[in-house]
Amino acid sequence: MLYRKYWLYPALCRNLRGRVLDVGCGMGDLLRHRPGTTGVDINPHAVEWCRTQGLDVHLMRPDILPFENHVFQGVMLDNVLEHLLQPLLLLGEIRRVLAPSGILVVGVPGQRGYNSDPDHKVFYDATALKGVVETAGFCNLRLLHMPFPIPGLGLLMRQYCLYGVFEAR
Repeated sequence: MLYRKYWLYPALCRNLRGRVLDVGCGMGDLLRHRPGTTGVDINPHAVEWCRTQGLDVHLMRPDILPFENHVFQGVMLDNVLEHLLQPLLLLGEIRRVLAPSGILVVGVPGQRGYNSDPDHKVFYDATALKGVVETAGFCNLRLLHMPFPIPGLGLLMRQYCLYGVFEAR
């Protein structure tokens, strides 16, 4: 938790501005770190728990975001993409709710983190991550290797993730 609060979230939030949506918000860690952020999740228990904590969280159906077009300036998609066999459906919905030139931050686990969850369906390296998100109508601005850009760290550390910062075209 200290890693997320003091290292990861500050680094990721530097890329976000305005009204932000956290897709797959889980227990609301980012929502607590960045006040004013809205969350969505497909798990009704997580949504209800977050609401009891006073967080702005909405239940979503798979690949359908319950918001109007172009209402967010930023979207966080952290450790969600690897669970989807058809990620373009959700990425299209994100593109729909994101304002023009809005920012999408996408995080995917490294090899060790990917292998630690039997629900993970697709592994993304930098090329695959950029390819799928760019196909959905985004332009890659930069990649962040967290916590450090050390080759092979994704094989050793379960918490290692690759993040892409993308702009809506």
